Amino acid sequence: MDNQPLITIILTTYNRAHLIDQMLDSLLLQSYKNWECIIIDDNSKDDTSKVVSKITDKDHRFQFIIKSEEIKQGLPASRNIGIKKAEGDFLVFFDDDDILHPQLLEICINEFIKNKNIDFVHYQKKSFQNEFCHESIEFIDDYSCETLNENVYENVIIGKLPLASCTVMWKINLLQNNLFNENLMYAEEWECYSRILISNLNIRGLNVKIPLYFNRKHIESNTGEFWSNNPIRLESYKLAHQLTCEFLLIHKKMSTQLAHYFIQKAYQLKSKKITKVLLSKYLKYKFYSLFFPIKYKFYKLQK
Repeated sequence: MDNQPLITIILTTYNRAHLIDQMLDSLLLQSYKNWECIIIDDNSKDDTSKVVSKITDKDHRFQFIIKSEEIKQGLPASRNIGIKKAEGDFLVFFDDDDILHPQLLEICINEFIKNKNIDFVHYQKKSFQNEFCHESIEFIDDYSCETLNENVYENVIIGKLPLASCTVMWKINLLQNNLFNENLMYAEEWECYSRILISNLNIRGLNVKIPLYFNRKHIESNTGEFWSNNPIRLESYKLAHQLTCEFLLIHKKMSTQLAHYFIQKAYQLKSKKITKVLLSKYLKYKFYSLFFPIKYKFYKLQK
C-alpha cells in the first residue's frame, strides 16, 4: 500500500445522523484502500457525531472535525478546512447523503496512473430517491473514456460538461491553490471549478462514461432548496455567475458563446449586476442584450 497514491476524501456533514452511515458504509466497501477521509461537521444539532464515531473510532483513516462556531457556516468553509488538512496526492469531495460505487476510487486512480498527464478525472452520477437499491450495482470490468483538453472551461460554464462537486477527482494542488469562495451558499463548486479551469488553460481531464456516484434527491438538499426558490440559494447562484463573468473578463477569456450565456442568465435571473459587468467591457453585446428578452419570449412561445 505504501507505493499506492493516497486519496484525500473530504466529507462535509450537517444534521444527517439518519443518512451519513450509508455513505460511510459505501466508503468502507471501496476496492481501493489507500485513502484518508476528513469529515467536517458544521455543528450538527442531531446525533451525527455519535453515528460517525461508531465508525471513525475503529478506522484510523478517518478524521472527524467539529467546525468552530467562529468559522463561517456552510459547505465552502467546511471544504476549505478539509483542503488545508489534506495529505493525499489526489482529492475528491463526497456528500453525506449519497452512495458510492465500490470501484469509484479504484477506477479514478487507475486512470491517473495510466494517463500521467491528466489533472482530473470526471465520472457520471445517477440520481435516486428514498431507499437506495444496492442490488442495482454491478461490477465494472469495461468502460469508455474521453480526453478533455479543448474548451473545457467553456463547456463547464455553459453546462455542456456538468462537473458536479462530487463527480471529479483532482490532483490536489489544483484545489490547494483555488479554495472555495466562502460567501457562496450554492453553485460554489461551479464557480470554483470554473475558476480552476480558466486559470489553468493547459489543464487536461478525462471523462469516464459510467455512473460511479449515486446522489440522493430530496427537498432538504441544497439543490432541492434552490429549486424550491430558497432566497439564500438563489442569491448565491446569481453571485456565482457574476464572479465567474468578472473572472473571465480579467483573464481575457470571454468568448461570444460565453457572453451570450451570461446575458441570457442575467435576464432569466433578473440580475442587472451580471449585465452591467459584461456590458462595461463588451459594448458590442449591448444590441444582443437589448433584444434577448424578445428572442426569449418568442422561444418560449414556440416551445
